Amino acid sequence: MGSSSQFKAGEWVEVKTKEEILATLGPDAALEGLPFMPEMLRFCGKRFRVFKRAHKTCDPPNGLHGRRMPRAVHLEDVRCDGAAHAGCQAACLLFWKDSWLKRVDGPRVDGPAAARDATRALACTEADVWTATQRPPRPEDTEPIYVCQSTQVPAATEPLRWWDLRQYSEDYASGNIRGRDLVDAVAGFVSEKIATAGIGFGSGVRWVYNTFQRLRRGTPYPWGNGTVPAGVRTPSVKLDLQPGELVRVRSHQEILGTLDQQGNNRGMCFDAEMVPYCGGTYTVLRRVNTIIDEKTGRVQRLKNECIQLEDVVCRACYAKYRRFCPRSIFPYWREIWLERVGSGGPARSS
Repeated sequence: MGSSSQFKAGEWVEVKTKEEILATLGPDAALEGLPFMPEMLRFCGKRFRVFKRAHKTCDPPNGLHGRRMPRAVHLEDVRCDGAAHAGCQAACLLFWKDSWLKRVDGPRVDGPAAARDATRALACTEADVWTATQRPPRPEDTEPIYVCQSTQVPAATEPLRWWDLRQYSEDYASGNIRGRDLVDAVAGFVSEKIATAGIGFGSGVRWVYNTFQRLRRGTPYPWGNGTVPAGVRTPSVKLDLQPGELVRVRSHQEILGTLDQQGNNRGMCFDAEMVPYCGGTYTVLRRVNTIIDEKTGRVQRLKNECIQLEDVVCRACYAKYRRFCPRSIFPYWREIWLERVGSGGPARSS
C-alpha cells in the first residue's frame, strides 16, 4: 500500500529528538491528523523494537469497521501513562509516525542521543504540544475536553473495509502476524458464518471447531450468549484485587452465566477477544476507575472499578470488521470474571 510504513515488526528504531519531531508538526501539534502528545516526550532519543506496523487500527466509539492509518507503527511496550490527560488509565499503545523515527542497528550502548539544536523557527513548540491536549473551551463546555491520539483516530485515518484483502497481505508481509494466524482467522470466520446462518448446522460446527481446537490446544469457539434473563440484574462480586496479585480467569461458560443476552455485565461487554485468556493465570496490573471517553474527550469515572491484567491485550483474532488490528488494547475485567489464586479475603456479592 502506498501509505504503508517503512518499518516492520521486530526492527530497531530510535525516536528522534524533541526538536526534530517538533519540526514535523503543525500548530495543532499533529502530523497527518495524529497528535504528538506530551506523554511521548520522555521517549525522545531512546531506542525500541517495532512491535507492529500500525497500518490499520480500530475506532470502537464510532463503529465496528477498521480504519487505515498512514505511515505509523507501534513500539514494544510503549504506552501512554495519561499524565497530560487527567490521569487516564487506559494505557493505550502509542502511535508513532515514520517521520518521528529512524532505523538503527540495535539497542543503544553508548548513552543517550544528544539533542540537536533547532536552527529554524518551528511551527510547533513544546508549549503547543501541551496546549493541544485540550480543545479550546466553548461556552457550552462545563469541563475540559481532552484531545489525544485515541480521540483523533477518525481525523488521522480513513475507512478500511474488511474485504480489502491487501490489508491481510500487509499484516503478513510486515511481520504483524504469522501464516498460522491467517489460517486460524479463515477457519474462525467460516465456522462463525455457518454456525449463525440458521440452517441447522450450528451445534455441529461448534463441536467440530472445539474438537479441532482441543487437539491443537487452541481457543474454543469464542462466541456465546449470556444466560441472565432479560430484566434480571447481572451479578457482581467484590474481590478488592490489588496490583501484583495473581488471579485466574474463570471459564467461558462460567462467565456467560454472569452476562445478559447482549453479552454485558452491568454495562461492560465481555468480548470474544477475551475468551483466549479464560482458564489462565495472570497478574493484576491495575484497578481502573478513570479513562478519557474517546468519543467525547471527557473524563469518564467508572461507576464500578474494573481490572487490567499484565500482558492480557486484545489480539483482534475474532473481530469481523477489524481483524488483526495491532492496537493491543487492554480489556477491562469485572472481578466476577476472576478468582484470586491463593489465600485472600472473602468475596462480597451484590
